[in-house]
Amino acid sequence: MVGMTTTERDVARPVLEALRDDPVIASIKDASALQEVLASDRGVVFVLYGSVLDVADIVARAKDAGKTVFVDVDLLDGFAAREVVVTWIAEHTRADGVLSTKSNLVRAAKRAGLVAVQRFFLVDSFSYHQLPRVVEQAGPDAIEILPGCMPRVITWLRQDTDVPIIAGGLVCDKADVVAALGAGAVAVASSDRDVWGM
Repeated sequence: MVGMTTTERDVARPVLEALRDDPVIASIKDASALQEVLASDRGVVFVLYGSVLDVADIVARAKDAGKTVFVDVDLLDGFAAREVVVTWIAEHTRADGVLSTKSNLVRAAKRAGLVAVQRFFLVDSFSYHQLPRVVEQAGPDAIEILPGCMPRVITWLRQDTDVPIIAGGLVCDKADVVAALGAGAVAVASSDRDVWGM
């Protein structure tokens, strides 16, 4: 089994505890979703939009509303997919962590004192079998698998890694949430506002 050291787990512990208390993560893709999540009971937010011009404000608004905030550094306009973007997020925003598909950005986030969630798009058996090796090399605090509506795959991953799993993408209703959590995911991430209301 691939996993984190005790020290690495300690850094991520408050976030993982927040996910256990509230396992539905609000993924937001625009300003209207931000406005809605600010008034919601969702405690953890994945910011999937923004640019060099506004990401600090987006994060500040969510933090002021008491949210735990992760920024997807792969999706920010005006930034290159280089480690400096993670340093910038750590130094110029109040983000708790970052999301990225890139191992070097995950490692940079951990060096910067941010919680790191590595995203994996599982499209075939090759991508599935690469995941444990990539997780071992990058050392994320949690992984997000997409699409998240694959309880069988979540069950398999629980046997291959002890890194907490977040199910994201195509999580559309209560049945998807229950199935993912029942298969061993610690949380689900969804941009579906009906899922946020559960």
